Amino acid sequence: MQLFSGVFDLSFWQLVGVALLLTHITIAGVTIFLHRCQAHRALDLHPIVSHFFRFWMWLTTGMITKEWAAIHRKHHAKCETPEDPHSPQVFGINRVLWTGVLLYVRESRVKETISRYGHGTPDDWLERNVYSRHEKLGVTLLLLIDITCFGVVPGFLVWGVQIAWIPFWAAGVINGIGHWFGYRNFKVSDASTNIVPWGILIGGEELHNNHHAYGTSAKLSNKWYEFDIGWLYIRILEMLGLAKVKKVAPTPKFVAARAVVDMETLQAVIANRYDVMARYAKSFTSAWREELAKQKEASAERMRIAAIKRTLHKDAAELREVDRANLKSALDNNAVLAKIYAMRQELAALWERSTASSEQLLRDLQDWCSRAEASGIRALEEFSMRLRSYALPQGA
Repeated sequence: MQLFSGVFDLSFWQLVGVALLLTHITIAGVTIFLHRCQAHRALDLHPIVSHFFRFWMWLTTGMITKEWAAIHRKHHAKCETPEDPHSPQVFGINRVLWTGVLLYVRESRVKETISRYGHGTPDDWLERNVYSRHEKLGVTLLLLIDITCFGVVPGFLVWGVQIAWIPFWAAGVINGIGHWFGYRNFKVSDASTNIVPWGILIGGEELHNNHHAYGTSAKLSNKWYEFDIGWLYIRILEMLGLAKVKKVAPTPKFVAARAVVDMETLQAVIANRYDVMARYAKSFTSAWREELAKQKEASAERMRIAAIKRTLHKDAAELREVDRANLKSALDNNAVLAKIYAMRQELAALWERSTASSEQLLRDLQDWCSRAEASGIRALEEFSMRLRSYALPQGA
């Protein structure tokens, strides 16, 4: 064996394949172990699997489980506020995308964050005496392993890719682009987005808006066209008896429409709130088409109605000033759309009023349904009957 050569004599493309495989295992460790298992308790892992991931994360990233879970939990608790450890809405997209790892390191030094949000993470002898105490030892050993396996230069390059992979893709792309650009299935209170519908490269974490809608779900995909490779791995582990899923996002369930809007109706509506608003959006679109069809060609009102289609499902605060003005003008001149828009805001307030009692919220929902069914607007009448049909998800 020549000096500086490794145990394995690999071609360039073979080295690329090995680097991608190794970094993908690291990504799986982040999404399955650190994120879904430790931070959100969405699943339990067999001790063998759990410790493998813990060891692998120490070896390839030097990240401490307690710190990662604490910082991520604080992100959810303080999302898009000045206390959020890494919000691009606060720090700017460039800072989070390119130097997000520095924001992570800064927050990891805040003892109050780790103490308050780091509960329930591993605290055994290995964690206290090896992983947490010697976090840089792992990546140093990784460098020696890579050099031994692939040679000095190739080994160093593979090691560099492994070290940079998580800081860029997780701390940068997910925390940055995942709160800046993409599509949204759910109207959550933060700016989270789904980057692409195929969660492969970053283990399913690309489906970030889905995750913020259902934070404790072990499955991040929601629509039929979305794919979460992390969920595929979890299902394989579950079939092998190495994992147990505790919670996934609820699937909307319906029963025969209740004659009376009762407490069960209220609970079901709140539990299915994202589906409620998505279906309301479809009702709104249907009403928009009906109102547009009533107007004569080239009339001023027709042009106003036609111009506001993409703004109907948004709150006024989310719109640009020109869109806000167009929306106001159209609603001022169309009582039907104005009524549906106003009642949309009232319906959303049911789960936003955290200080109201259940009894008060029930009265509000009963009043909402009564007014919708007496409005003479077909879209509202039909939607009220749909609300009466929602059932609690299984296990809720």
